Amino acid sequence: MTKRIAAKHKIDRRLGVNLWGRPKSPVNSRSYGPGQHGQQRSKPSDYGVQLRAKQKLRGYYGSIGERQFHRLYQEAIRLRGDTSENLIQLLERRLDAVVYRMKFVATVFAARQLVSHGHIAVNGKRVNIGSYKVKDGDEITLLGSMKENVNVLAASQSAERDVPEYIEVDHKGMKGRFIRGPQFSEVPYPVQMEPNLVVEFYSR
Repeated sequence: MTKRIAAKHKIDRRLGVNLWGRPKSPVNSRSYGPGQHGQQRSKPSDYGVQLRAKQKLRGYYGSIGERQFHRLYQEAIRLRGDTSENLIQLLERRLDAVVYRMKFVATVFAARQLVSHGHIAVNGKRVNIGSYKVKDGDEITLLGSMKENVNVLAASQSAERDVPEYIEVDHKGMKGRFIRGPQFSEVPYPVQMEPNLVVEFYSR
């Protein structure tokens, strides 16, 4: 087991949810937290509820760093409209999130690695920054020999999850297009997300 997979399983155990809806998540057999006190339950405070909502959202997108996540929140405030909806749109526009949604890989962690290793192009230009913000209409392409990679082919053919409506994908050509930023209700989270609580957490 790689450190990356182990870290992903740690996030599931700590939060007590199968965050990515994966069949091998340890939470499927042990729904309580790790450690000798993991099965003790206490009613969390309002702060604890908000913190947990933030940890779930950060964890889902590959454990984004706190500083980077807070910057996204600050950008969401500056945009017109509902801050929680804006935050979700900004997260879904991350290049690593888009690659994950296109089913080029099985996990968001693998998507970030694929991007950072230079295997993804946006509108024909190689991009190696996972946090790169994808715009409406941008074309995302898998480059070179990665199109024939066994793990990539397995992920693209997997029935574990579907490609959402705000993204178009051609798995034969291993390319796709980000059509538009989604509404929160359109994002296919396998667990309940509460971005409104994240907004409350930062606005305390």
